[in-house]
Amino acid sequence: MSEQVQFSASAATSANPNVTSDERVNPQKHRKGLSRIWHALGYSVAGLRAGWHETAFRQEAIASIVLVPAAFWLGRTWVETVLLAGTVILIMIVELLNTGIETAIDRIGPEWHDLSKRAKDMGSAAVLLSLLLCAGTWALALFQRFAA
Repeated sequence: MSEQVQFSASAATSANPNVTSDERVNPQKHRKGLSRIWHALGYSVAGLRAGWHETAFRQEAIASIVLVPAAFWLGRTWVETVLLAGTVILIMIVELLNTGIETAIDRIGPEWHDLSKRAKDMGSAAVLLSLLLCAGTWALALFQRFAA
């Protein structure tokens, strides 16, 4: 799945003049059916591996190993369980998106720019909001379970 393929625009054009520029740049656009799903899964696993190298994502993933099973214990109904586990998973989703934004901005250039800062700050704010949502959901569930 981690196979890297080198594409040459001139080689692709000379081999098949009907090949579009999208197919030369991104072979995923040409795939159909199970092949597309299989390769998309590989890209997703690669994204999770890349996320693992980020300290914040790694901390959140380790916390989820404890919190997701705890959601099944704490939740009294399936809705409560889904809300508790879902908010934990949501944090990791938002963290991956934030890391993607930061990585794209860093690829553009290392120099400081107001728009780059704004994009990174918004990604960070999204992570903060997901953390607050998770903490609030868990706090209310714990209160209902033990104090009410």
